[in-house]
Amino acid sequence: MTHTTPAAPPPAGPTTFASRDPATGRVLADHPVHGPDDVADAVRRSREAAGRWAALPAAGRRSALLAWKRELAARLDAVAATVAAETGKPRADAELELLLTLVHLDWAARHAGRLLRRRRVRSGWLAANQSATLVHRPLGVIGVIGPWNYPVYTPMGSIGYALAAGNGVVFKPSEYTPATGAALAEAFDAAVPESAGLLTVVTGAGPTGEALARSGVDKVAFTGSPGTARRVMAVCAESLTPLLAECGGKDAVIVAADADLDAAADAVVWGAMGNAGQTCAGVERVYAVREIHEELCRRIVERARDLRPGAGADASYGPMTMPGQTEVVRRHITEALAAGAEAVCGGTDSVAGNVVAPVVLTGVPEDCPALTEETFGPVVVVNAVTDVDEAVRLADASRYALGAAVFCGSRRTGAALASRLRAGAVSVNSVLGFAAVPALPFGGSGDSGFGRVHGAEGLLSFTAPQSVTVRRFAAPVDLTSFRTPAAAKARAVALVRGLHRRR
Repeated sequence: MTHTTPAAPPPAGPTTFASRDPATGRVLADHPVHGPDDVADAVRRSREAAGRWAALPAAGRRSALLAWKRELAARLDAVAATVAAETGKPRADAELELLLTLVHLDWAARHAGRLLRRRRVRSGWLAANQSATLVHRPLGVIGVIGPWNYPVYTPMGSIGYALAAGNGVVFKPSEYTPATGAALAEAFDAAVPESAGLLTVVTGAGPTGEALARSGVDKVAFTGSPGTARRVMAVCAESLTPLLAECGGKDAVIVAADADLDAAADAVVWGAMGNAGQTCAGVERVYAVREIHEELCRRIVERARDLRPGAGADASYGPMTMPGQTEVVRRHITEALAAGAEAVCGGTDSVAGNVVAPVVLTGVPEDCPALTEETFGPVVVVNAVTDVDEAVRLADASRYALGAAVFCGSRRTGAALASRLRAGAVSVNSVLGFAAVPALPFGGSGDSGFGRVHGAEGLLSFTAPQSVTVRRFAAPVDLTSFRTPAAAKARAVALVRGLHRRR
């Protein structure tokens, strides 16, 4: 018999990680790295609390969620400061994010009871002896993997609506914004102490998210890049865990000849440069009809040059939150210019450290990365097109299909153009108009992912529909019994067949 020495266990990974100020690199705080056992414990605690939560009457959950909303409103200054510190965005931007979050949480709390209550459905002539009802039941525990660019508003589109639907939630915030995630759970436990643990937070990087996807949660809601979504989807596929994925966009704006150019320019600059361009449904492409293209570019550049990026209190937008994103931005600008594009504002020199000054490009070939890949920085391409038909075709040519906008003189024409676009959400004569309307679902297709958050569709996506029939009386001819005479079945078949041949 031979004896072998057992292999030494692999070295333990770090037990904590640091969150940092994107502007200076200064350490803000240390946070635990939660491994599979920690995640499993968080799911167990949330599932225990979810049983009691789901058993509450709808009015009880409504009251609890509204109490959480009020607690978040009371803590708005502190939470906004945390968001600003971790993301680098100006304080005012963080406050706006929280205001939008409060609006959505309020809607979910107040409308969940109506959406979830049992309702009757028509049984139809063939099943007239059955009463039929439909009810939406909570799934159990939802795993939410959140992003860093809007670390409150975006994940709360899943967290708040999932809780309103009667579920528990385990939330893994981005490793860049862990304190923001912890602040949400702390506010919930303070507002609803009897349901403490229903919303739990686990922190860490990719392996923590993978552990959450493998933990036995009943659904995963993920926001991030298409590449990471594919990896999460592969993990979820092992256990057939359903996945909701929001994976970014390459949103286009169409500007018609009769558009209000001042309004269009204002919206383009805000949609492209706000949050340093780090917005999944932000403006990255503009298609303007040729006769107004030059004038639109002039107005966009005029406004873009007035912006002051940086970390100061008066900054228009902050630094790039994720250090590696600056190289993506630089590559997109460099390759576009090499392909013949013109920088009418800024250029490669606009990328200085982790702060990127506004860049406006025009004449960019459609196969350049600046038009095919998500740039996620304060860069916008403004290309000329022959007409709005060409604009629609080019807008829809992207493999992303998240948001879009149309600017034109007629609202009716704008709505008609919107209906031709593949994007999941379209604004007419504004950008991101849908973000502040909680009744509207949000999501995309293609590389923008699948599934919806917000609105009735978003709330119901965290439920399982259950269909129930109750026999009210014996059918004149029972087609589901071996004891029914063949002749009676034949007469019933002939009757139904004849009815449907005539109608």
